[in-house]
Amino acid sequence: MDALLGAPNQSTELGRRDHVLLLFLYNTGARADEAAQVKIADLLFAHSARDHSLVQIRGKGNKLRRCPLWPQTVIELSLLIGSRPSTDHVFLNKCSMPITRFGIHTMVERYVQRILDRTPSIARKHASPHTIRHTTATHLLRAGVDINTIRAWLGHVSLNTTNIYAEVDLEMKAKALATCEIRRTVPLKHWKEDRSLMQFLQAL
Repeated sequence: MDALLGAPNQSTELGRRDHVLLLFLYNTGARADEAAQVKIADLLFAHSARDHSLVQIRGKGNKLRRCPLWPQTVIELSLLIGSRPSTDHVFLNKCSMPITRFGIHTMVERYVQRILDRTPSIARKHASPHTIRHTTATHLLRAGVDINTIRAWLGHVSLNTTNIYAEVDLEMKAKALATCEIRRTVPLKHWKEDRSLMQFLQAL
Protein backbone atom coordinates (compact mmCIF):
# COMPACT_ATOMS: atom_id res chain seq x y z
CA MET A 1 0.00 0.00 0.00
CA ASP A 2 2.89 2.36 0.79
CA ALA A 3 4.46 1.64 -2.60
CA LEU A 4 1.15 2.26 -4.38
CA LEU A 5 0.59 5.58 -2.57
CA GLY A 6 4.09 6.67 -3.51
CA ALA A 7 3.71 5.81 -7.20
CA PRO A 8 1.89 8.93 -8.58
CA ASN A 9 4.02 11.89 -9.65
CA GLN A 10 2.59 14.57 -7.39
CA SER A 11 4.33 17.38 -9.27
CA THR A 12 1.56 17.06 -11.89
CA GLU A 13 -2.13 17.82 -11.48
CA LEU A 14 -3.14 14.31 -12.56
CA GLY A 15 -0.58 12.73 -10.24
CA ARG A 16 -1.91 14.72 -7.29
CA ARG A 17 -5.47 13.65 -8.06
CA ASP A 18 -4.40 10.02 -8.35
CA HIS A 19 -2.57 10.15 -5.01
CA VAL A 20 -5.63 11.63 -3.26
CA LEU A 21 -7.88 9.03 -4.87
CA LEU A 22 -5.64 6.14 -3.76
CA LEU A 23 -5.46 7.62 -0.26
CA PHE A 24 -9.25 8.03 -0.20
CA LEU A 25 -9.80 4.39 -1.27
CA TYR A 26 -7.44 3.16 1.46
CA ASN A 27 -8.82 5.48 4.15
CA THR A 28 -12.48 4.63 3.51
CA GLY A 29 -12.38 1.13 2.02
CA ALA A 30 -14.84 2.44 -0.57
CA ARG A 31 -15.69 0.46 -3.69
CA ALA A 32 -14.60 2.01 -7.00
CA ASP A 33 -18.17 2.97 -7.97
CA GLU A 34 -18.76 4.47 -4.51
CA ALA A 35 -15.66 6.66 -4.77
CA ALA A 36 -16.68 7.73 -8.28
CA GLN A 37 -20.07 8.95 -6.98
CA VAL A 38 -18.77 11.04 -4.07
CA LYS A 39 -19.64 14.73 -4.38
CA ILE A 40 -18.06 17.66 -2.60
CA ALA A 41 -21.27 18.06 -0.57
CA ASP A 42 -20.65 14.55 0.83
CA LEU A 43 -17.42 15.73 2.51
CA LEU A 44 -18.10 16.91 6.05
CA PHE A 45 -14.91 18.55 7.30
CA ALA A 46 -14.55 19.21 11.04
CA HIS A 47 -14.35 22.82 12.22
CA SER A 48 -12.72 22.01 15.58
CA ALA A 49 -10.25 19.50 17.00
CA ARG A 50 -13.07 17.86 18.98
CA ASP A 51 -15.01 16.91 15.84
CA HIS A 52 -14.26 14.26 13.24
CA SER A 53 -14.13 14.85 9.50
CA LEU A 54 -16.38 12.45 7.61
CA VAL A 55 -17.43 11.43 4.14
CA GLN A 56 -20.92 10.23 3.32
CA ILE A 57 -20.82 7.25 0.97
CA ARG A 58 -23.73 5.88 -1.01
CA GLY A 59 -23.38 2.10 -1.13
CA LYS A 60 -25.28 -0.87 -2.46
CA GLY A 61 -29.05 -0.57 -2.27
CA ASN A 62 -28.64 3.21 -2.10
CA LYS A 63 -27.73 2.89 1.59
CA LEU A 64 -25.76 5.76 3.10
CA ARG A 65 -22.89 5.31 5.53
CA ARG A 66 -20.37 7.70 7.03
CA CYS A 67 -16.65 7.03 7.21
CA PRO A 68 -14.13 9.05 9.24
CA LEU A 69 -11.31 10.75 7.36
CA TRP A 70 -7.68 10.98 8.43
CA PRO A 71 -6.30 14.54 8.84
CA GLN A 72 -3.94 13.93 5.90
CA THR A 73 -6.84 12.83 3.71
CA VAL A 74 -8.75 15.98 4.67
CA ILE A 75 -5.78 18.22 3.78
CA GLU A 76 -5.31 16.61 0.38
CA LEU A 77 -9.04 16.54 -0.43
CA SER A 78 -9.29 20.23 0.49
CA LEU A 79 -6.51 21.08 -1.95
CA LEU A 80 -8.08 18.91 -4.64
CA ILE A 81 -11.57 20.41 -4.50
CA GLY A 82 -10.43 24.01 -4.00
CA SER A 83 -13.37 26.36 -4.40
CA ARG A 84 -15.40 24.15 -6.72
CA PRO A 85 -19.19 24.07 -6.13
CA SER A 86 -20.55 21.51 -3.68
CA THR A 87 -22.57 19.84 -6.46
CA ASP A 88 -19.38 18.79 -8.27
CA HIS A 89 -18.01 15.26 -8.02
CA VAL A 90 -14.82 15.12 -5.96
CA PHE A 91 -12.82 13.06 -8.46
CA LEU A 92 -12.74 14.26 -12.07
CA ASN A 93 -11.02 12.82 -15.15
CA LYS A 94 -8.71 14.59 -17.62
CA CYS A 95 -11.74 16.16 -19.33
CA SER A 96 -13.01 17.59 -16.00
CA MET A 97 -15.87 15.09 -16.08
CA PRO A 98 -16.72 12.75 -13.16
CA ILE A 99 -14.34 9.80 -13.14
CA THR A 100 -15.99 6.39 -13.66
CA ARG A 101 -15.38 3.16 -11.79
CA PHE A 102 -13.66 1.87 -14.93
CA GLY A 103 -11.38 4.90 -14.83
CA ILE A 104 -10.50 4.13 -11.21
CA HIS A 105 -9.75 0.49 -12.08
CA THR A 106 -7.48 1.61 -14.94
CA MET A 107 -5.70 4.10 -12.70
CA VAL A 108 -4.96 1.49 -10.00
CA GLU A 109 -3.75 -1.04 -12.58
CA ARG A 110 -1.46 1.58 -14.13
CA TYR A 111 0.28 2.27 -10.81
CA VAL A 112 0.51 -1.42 -9.98
CA GLN A 113 2.50 -1.88 -13.19
CA ARG A 114 4.69 1.08 -12.27
CA ILE A 115 5.74 -0.38 -8.90
CA LEU A 116 6.34 -3.97 -10.06
CA ASP A 117 10.14 -3.50 -10.17
CA ARG A 118 10.29 -2.09 -6.64
CA THR A 119 7.61 -4.37 -5.19
CA PRO A 120 7.78 -7.71 -7.06
CA SER A 121 5.49 -9.40 -4.49
CA ILE A 122 2.54 -7.45 -5.90
CA ALA A 123 2.85 -9.49 -9.12
CA ARG A 124 1.35 -12.45 -7.22
CA LYS A 125 -1.80 -10.44 -6.48
CA HIS A 126 -4.62 -9.38 -8.78
CA ALA A 127 -4.34 -5.80 -7.54
CA SER A 128 -7.44 -3.67 -8.05
CA PRO A 129 -9.51 -1.09 -6.13
CA HIS A 130 -11.12 -4.05 -4.37
CA THR A 131 -7.66 -5.19 -3.22
CA ILE A 132 -7.26 -1.81 -1.51
CA ARG A 133 -10.66 -2.40 0.15
CA HIS A 134 -9.43 -5.79 1.40
CA THR A 135 -6.28 -4.12 2.72
CA THR A 136 -8.30 -1.52 4.64
CA ALA A 137 -10.44 -4.23 6.24
CA THR A 138 -7.47 -6.37 7.24
CA HIS A 139 -5.55 -3.43 8.67
CA LEU A 140 -8.60 -2.35 10.69
CA LEU A 141 -8.92 -5.88 12.06
CA ARG A 142 -5.24 -6.03 13.02
CA ALA A 143 -5.58 -2.66 14.74
CA GLY A 144 -8.18 -4.21 17.04
CA VAL A 145 -11.32 -2.74 15.47
CA ASP A 146 -14.27 -5.05 16.15
CA ILE A 147 -15.88 -6.91 13.27
CA ASN A 148 -19.24 -5.10 13.53
CA THR A 149 -17.55 -1.71 13.20
CA ILE A 150 -15.66 -2.95 10.13
CA ARG A 151 -18.94 -4.23 8.72
CA ALA A 152 -20.51 -0.78 9.08
CA TRP A 153 -17.32 0.89 7.78
CA LEU A 154 -17.36 -1.13 4.56
CA GLY A 155 -21.12 -1.14 4.11
CA HIS A 156 -21.56 -4.91 4.26
CA VAL A 157 -25.16 -6.09 4.50
CA SER A 158 -24.17 -9.47 5.91
CA LEU A 159 -21.71 -10.08 8.73
CA ASN A 160 -20.65 -13.26 6.88
CA THR A 161 -19.01 -11.09 4.23
CA THR A 162 -16.93 -9.28 6.84
CA ASN A 163 -16.00 -12.57 8.56
CA ILE A 164 -13.90 -13.43 5.50
CA TYR A 165 -11.34 -10.85 6.66
CA ALA A 166 -11.24 -12.39 10.13
CA GLU A 167 -10.56 -15.82 8.61
CA VAL A 168 -7.81 -14.41 6.39
CA ASP A 169 -6.18 -12.67 9.32
CA LEU A 170 -6.39 -15.80 11.50
CA GLU A 171 -4.67 -17.79 8.74
CA MET A 172 -1.88 -15.19 8.57
CA LYS A 173 -1.48 -15.31 12.36
CA ALA A 174 -1.26 -19.11 12.27
CA LYS A 175 1.46 -18.93 9.60
CA ALA A 176 3.36 -16.35 11.63
CA LEU A 177 3.09 -18.51 14.75
CA ALA A 178 4.34 -21.55 12.83
CA THR A 179 7.59 -19.74 11.98
CA CYS A 180 8.25 -19.34 15.73
CA GLU A 181 7.32 -22.90 16.66
CA ILE A 182 9.91 -24.78 18.71
CA ARG A 183 10.76 -28.04 16.99
CA ARG A 184 12.19 -30.69 19.32
CA THR A 185 15.04 -32.54 17.63
CA VAL A 186 15.94 -34.85 20.52
CA PRO A 187 13.30 -37.46 21.46
CA LEU A 188 12.08 -37.27 25.04
CA LYS A 189 13.36 -39.90 27.48
CA HIS A 190 11.03 -41.76 29.76
CA TRP A 191 11.16 -40.07 33.15
CA LYS A 192 12.53 -43.22 34.79
CA GLU A 193 15.54 -43.06 32.46
CA ASP A 194 16.43 -39.57 33.61
CA ARG A 195 19.29 -40.29 36.07
CA SER A 196 19.37 -36.85 37.70
CA LEU A 197 15.60 -36.89 38.19
CA MET A 198 15.72 -40.38 39.75
CA GLN A 199 18.52 -39.33 42.10
CA PHE A 200 16.50 -36.33 43.19
CA LEU A 201 13.39 -38.44 43.81
CA GLN A 202 15.33 -41.06 45.80
CA ALA A 203 16.82 -38.37 48.01
CA LEU A 204 13.38 -37.11 49.07
